[in-house]
Amino acid sequence: MNSAVEYSIVVPVFNEEEVIAVTYERLKTVMDQTDRPYELLFVNDGSTDRTVQILSEICQGDGSVKLINFSRNFGHQIAISAGMDNARGQAVVVIDADLQDPPEVIPQMIEKWREGYDVVYARRQRRKGETFFKKWTAALFYRSLRSITDIDIPLDSGDFRLIDRRVCDVMKKLKEKNRFIRGLVSWAGFRQTAVEYVRQERFAGESKYPLGKMVELSLDAMTSFSLRPLKLAVYLGVLFSSAGFFYLLFALGERLFTPHDIPVWTSVTAANMFFNGVVLIILGIIGEYTGRIYEEAKGRPLYIISSRTGFGEGEEADGKQPACDQE
Repeated sequence: MNSAVEYSIVVPVFNEEEVIAVTYERLKTVMDQTDRPYELLFVNDGSTDRTVQILSEICQGDGSVKLINFSRNFGHQIAISAGMDNARGQAVVVIDADLQDPPEVIPQMIEKWREGYDVVYARRQRRKGETFFKKWTAALFYRSLRSITDIDIPLDSGDFRLIDRRVCDVMKKLKEKNRFIRGLVSWAGFRQTAVEYVRQERFAGESKYPLGKMVELSLDAMTSFSLRPLKLAVYLGVLFSSAGFFYLLFALGERLFTPHDIPVWTSVTAANMFFNGVVLIILGIIGEYTGRIYEEAKGRPLYIISSRTGFGEGEEADGKQPACDQE
């Protein structure tokens, strides 16, 4: 580890050509003010636009900037993990490239870190430029996740946070494939605190987390940190089996002891549709867990690096991979 680097800023990027140059300038302005050695570590998660070209040019003119290129798109959470694996600072800050999380909050995080906190996460007071649906689903997700897990995952916080070197070293040992970084950081423990900020509108470009990816991230979070969905499947099975039994008794009673006659095909069809739907939901829950077990059993690496730029001679990723020049 290069002890001369005090701060590592990890920035996962995917198709951010419209904003990446501004992101670099704002990060550099903020970090220059700390008057301490730092590195800006950009992780390119398979961009198909000019993001790589722009970052490569920046690397050539600024020795504090490093670039890791994935062989393809592995996902936002994996890109963060790669940044942590390669970061050499005593404090590591994770921030997205879209400038919704202002770099100007980083000095507040550093101040808390110097007070002795190992994790400093940014908690949103307000979210500008987001729809009511986005805000409502985000609030629902965080509160639902907190209610079904035993991990104290802070509300209204994302991946924008500072972690101490020893926390980063712990994170490097966690190799699960379906990752939820903010949950893993909470699971690791250590002394944690928050700084509050106002989340800004996206500076340019489009969100890289549409509804589909948000749902996928939610499933990763829930299946990684809770078995309660499986227990819920058991409870649903008991509940609806009991309901079906009592409905059968009711139908027999109506048939034998009253003049009313319930059409058999109507009740059977309705009951079948209802209970088959419940069974499919339960199978889906079990399938989510089984699929994640299958992914873990493959033993494949989290990511593949095609090239690295800005790393000095002898610098190695995670103590294993030799540095390589950009092709």
